[in-house]
Amino acid sequence: MKLSKFIIVLIFMLLASLFFFNEGKAQPLFAPVEGKPPKPGTSAPIIKNAFAVEKGPYGYIWKIFIEAEDPEGDMLKIASVVGQTGYGRYPTDWIYLKPVYQKHFKGYLQWNTFSTKTHLLREWTHMTLLVSIVDKAGNESRVVVFPFEFVSGVKDLYSYKLPPPFDQGDLPKIGNIHIDLFEPTLMGNGGAKDD
Repeated sequence: MKLSKFIIVLIFMLLASLFFFNEGKAQPLFAPVEGKPPKPGTSAPIIKNAFAVEKGPYGYIWKIFIEAEDPEGDMLKIASVVGQTGYGRYPTDWIYLKPVYQKHFKGYLQWNTFSTKTHLLREWTHMTLLVSIVDKAGNESRVVVFPFEFVSGVKDLYSYKLPPPFDQGDLPKIGNIHIDLFEPTLMGNGGAKDD
């Protein structure tokens, strides 16, 4: 009798999981995001061009190149959100723009991917960086998505060719992204590595 009850419970759990869960399909780290319409009488910032490499070793100094403008000259801050496979989303990091960059800028954001929270992230750790710009009225630009994967052995890490318009002279650093990554397999044990 106990075995038949166990089988019935097992079948019920199997059917419930098929009914309630999304047919086993992997969900994207981020759903596509469209900016909200601007507030009446205002316009949203515009990201005109963007570029970043997609691979580098853990600890890589990643430069995210962006050209943006706002006809009203009131861009306020840059939002950076990271999603990491196996971990999820990190809190938004904000870079406040200097007055000289509030109407137009062409430069780069820098993220030193070495993390103070963990000793090392595994090879092939994949993440996605979402970048948007918010103006003083609260209008948000479209969101630009940058995939990145930790891969060692990449040759000529910092000698890549920049596409136009980023290939024209020295570009300023607009700001630094301050996000510390976690190694998901070390979570729950205080971040201690098993030796």
